[in-house]
Amino acid sequence: MKICYLAAANSIHSYRWIKFFAERGHDVHWISLVQNQYDRLENVHCYEYPVRSAVSIDFIRTAFAVRRLIRDIAPDILHAHYAGTYGLVGAISGFHPFIVTAWGSDVLLGSRSFFKKPFVQHVLRKADLITCDADHMKEAMLRLGVPSSKIQVVYFGIDTKKFRPAERTDILRKKYGTSSAPVIMSLRNLEPIYNVESLVKAVPKVLKAFPKAQFLIAGTGSEDARLRSLSESLGITRNVKFIGRYPNSELAQYLNAVDIYVSTSLSDAGIAASTAEAMACGVPVVITDSGENRKWVTDDKDGFVVPVRSPDILAERIVMLLQDGILRKQFGERGSAIISKRNDYYKEMEKTENLYRDILHARKN
Repeated sequence: MKICYLAAANSIHSYRWIKFFAERGHDVHWISLVQNQYDRLENVHCYEYPVRSAVSIDFIRTAFAVRRLIRDIAPDILHAHYAGTYGLVGAISGFHPFIVTAWGSDVLLGSRSFFKKPFVQHVLRKADLITCDADHMKEAMLRLGVPSSKIQVVYFGIDTKKFRPAERTDILRKKYGTSSAPVIMSLRNLEPIYNVESLVKAVPKVLKAFPKAQFLIAGTGSEDARLRSLSESLGITRNVKFIGRYPNSELAQYLNAVDIYVSTSLSDAGIAASTAEAMACGVPVVITDSGENRKWVTDDKDGFVVPVRSPDILAERIVMLLQDGILRKQFGERGSAIISKRNDYYKEMEKTENLYRDILHARKN
């Protein structure tokens, strides 16, 4: 098949999705409105149309330029990742079959915005097929008037060949000086929606029980300076390291070198990719009761699920895990089995490939 993707070239999720179909031998074209941040994929035709804002004359010009490009490419499938900007470009193109993958905020937040809602509804109405990775996203789209028959739940999936339990490495000790201390890691970006503040506030209580514990906080964002300042005011800078961006190629090694993974997010679409990657590696998780996390993690069985904005409870659960090596192992093994069974990248992409074939077959008949 000749597949044209409208997707951000700085998204690791789109990168992995597109990589699968290129490696399957399909003729893949990738149109992005931002510059590429990853290694070029072999056998993928890339086109970049950087746009500063979706609310501008520049965006309108670009949308019509992309429309002409899509007509020149003449793909079998046009697939937009995100029902917002990229979905709107796809809708403007008028091309069919047109598939949209909703990511979360585009539908969950966009549908609440007086300005954005009509555009989101237009995109979803124009789509021949819509995929999403959570049942509550599907329900949100049903409330927007989308027929159930147009929606399929497809997970982005975790590469379980790469993210799997492995021997503990010393990569974190060499890079960040964690020595042999227990390591707790967060991989969410430093934005208000991820509420990393709760983790920082939980640290002093954990240190009372485990004074040498190390907290690695990855990611970047608008909260960076404030969180660093909070860490200083709490006197925990020796135990908290803000490591910023990390090489994605080393993430599996990082996860196999930590003792606990934490996500303090206030909202998620389905299960966060970083949470699923940690579980796939057999790392016990402590995550907030948001989105569909309880559909993936049963509290006190597969991991701990804590209320949002509850640093004291978060600290208690971290301490419980640090005190109980058997419990950490049990949570890790159960979490790994869940991801392997329900969120495997290869299975989910093969499901998508079948959806492509089905929609093409339906249009021919």
